[in-house]
Amino acid sequence: MDAVKLEKAPKIAVYSPPTTQPWDDAVTLALSYAEIPYDKIYDKEVLNGDLANYDWLHLHHEDFTGQYGKFYGAYGRMQWYREQQKQSEQDAISLGFSKVSQLKLAVAKTIKAYVAEGGFLFAMCSATDSFDIALAAEGVDICETMYDGDPSDPDAQSKLDYSKCLAFTDFTLVRNPLEYEFSDIDVTQSKKTTQGDDYFTLFEFSAKWDPVPTMLCQNNKTMLHGFMGQTTAFKADLVKSSVLIMGENKAAGEVRYIHDELGKGMWTFYGGHDPEDYRHYVGDEHTDLTLHPNSAGYRLILNNVLFPAAKKKKLKT
Repeated sequence: MDAVKLEKAPKIAVYSPPTTQPWDDAVTLALSYAEIPYDKIYDKEVLNGDLANYDWLHLHHEDFTGQYGKFYGAYGRMQWYREQQKQSEQDAISLGFSKVSQLKLAVAKTIKAYVAEGGFLFAMCSATDSFDIALAAEGVDICETMYDGDPSDPDAQSKLDYSKCLAFTDFTLVRNPLEYEFSDIDVTQSKKTTQGDDYFTLFEFSAKWDPVPTMLCQNNKTMLHGFMGQTTAFKADLVKSSVLIMGENKAAGEVRYIHDELGKGMWTFYGGHDPEDYRHYVGDEHTDLTLHPNSAGYRLILNNVLFPAAKKKKLKT
């Protein structure tokens, strides 16, 4: 993953809070390593319409449900967690929302509209499932008191609208506010494979008939080592039938890499946090990509970054 120079590089935005958080982001590591320029934007910029200036948007370790990653049980007493919650609540009020969950829903809906209007969205880790959960829970309080000051709706599960989701359907919320999980979309807690036998396989596509997934799956390997995250991979039977599966562990019922179109745009979800750090914890050292120049897991990230710059060639008749 050397420095990348393109004739017409896509304008890239990374959705990231301006404050320092105790984790890193595999995509920004890859962008920096490959010397690909990008801008950081957050809620204010998204709601102000700045997404129209970008071809490509990345979401990573984010919680669009307003539950602060459901870190309360493990980190609720940590100073960084309290400061993050306080800042998020202040930001929500300054932008005209009474709750963080309402702000995040508005951001998610704006991003969805951005894709429909022709943008490209690439999401990893908790930004994948929390995005769809927030959309499905529009108008429904799924946050407990420690997150938004009042109890959640006891009938929240029955009020979810899966038709608003990009990727997932028929999922069940994890209602315990102290459990480090949003729903049963993610396989982290139910995962049966161990680190040594955790692999997923990329699908092979025809460059003539399926140019988009062919570009997104280009790699030096077809079988890749898995890696964990707050959202590690997706339960296969909860992925919408219309969604294209590009990478999976079929035997385990785990889907890792998915893609679809929405209106004039496209989106890709990639489960896990860091392809070269199997179990990345809050506060762990950043991955040194100079040690992994041929990383197959990071190659998928780079495929998505460069995809908007690819020009479709007319087929010969």
